[in-house]
Amino acid sequence: MAEPEKTLDKVDQLKGKVWKVGDDIDTDVIIAARYLNRSEGEYLAEHCLEDLLPNLTAKVKPGDILVAGKNFGCGSSREHAPVALKYAGFSCVIAHSFARIFYRNAINIGLPVIVAPEVAEAVPEGVILEVEPATGVIRDLTNGQTYRGEAFPPFMLEILSAGGAIPYVRKKVNRRDV
Repeated sequence: MAEPEKTLDKVDQLKGKVWKVGDDIDTDVIIAARYLNRSEGEYLAEHCLEDLLPNLTAKVKPGDILVAGKNFGCGSSREHAPVALKYAGFSCVIAHSFARIFYRNAINIGLPVIVAPEVAEAVPEGVILEVEPATGVIRDLTNGQTYRGEAFPPFMLEILSAGGAIPYVRKKVNRRDV
């Protein structure tokens, strides 16, 4: 499975168009169980959120941002869900809150997930956001508003910078930093 090329650098700003979904979006809505017979990111991306937002992946541009309500990623603990979102082109997911297992699975595969209740409630679909994962600062470039989400602790930024947990561990082992 080929990884998307962009990995997060501590000083990177993520920038993209907002796509919105509501509360309690479970992993079966993100990627339906009927597609779990394969695990390639490109394949999963083709079916990402397809029952909720048909043809979404044809419209998403690399770097776009998914904004969700409460309890995003609830349901089963499948890793396929954050993989589908990452390969669909989303640079990050911002939500009012995340299911705990989804949150950690996303970090482990290198997809930034940012808790920012105010953004989930105030930001409309279609605006352009700029996100600083290291600080949690989120700017609505369309409407001129600035919001504050939860910043990542340094160890999570290192995992995201490496592209996920496995590349992070490989990097540490190769440098003998373990």
